[in-house]
Amino acid sequence: MSALLADLVLVVHFAFVLFVVGGFAAIWIGAAAGWRWVRNRALRYAHLAAIVLVAAESLAGVACPLTVWEHVLRRGAPEGPGFVARWVGRLLYYDLPEWVFALAYVVFASAVAVTLWLVPPGGDRPRHGL
Repeated sequence: MSALLADLVLVVHFAFVLFVVGGFAAIWIGAAAGWRWVRNRALRYAHLAAIVLVAAESLAGVACPLTVWEHVLRRGAPEGPGFVARWVGRLLYYDLPEWVFALAYVVFASAVAVTLWLVPPGGDRPRHGL
């Protein structure tokens, strides 16, 4: 049962990462394509809050709660992760120094903040023709 819960946490973690990274790409593609949903205020501020939270945790030296929760659940599981969990884990986890992640998260959070200004949410007039 704990392996199943660990897999579920991993899937939620992957969905969160997909929201942050995929959302960034979708906003720019949507701005160019004229998609109105990419200007949804709640979506845009949730997107910014998500990456700012990740960057703040990293700068503070706090491990991602989803990562910690998954590892705790996996320790209690007699079997290892399944096929899908192994591949999703390979997409999410890298063996690099902590400062690399902190820098990447801060740079990405800055890019999301600039995007909020360049592709404003709501009925605001787009800047720079986007």
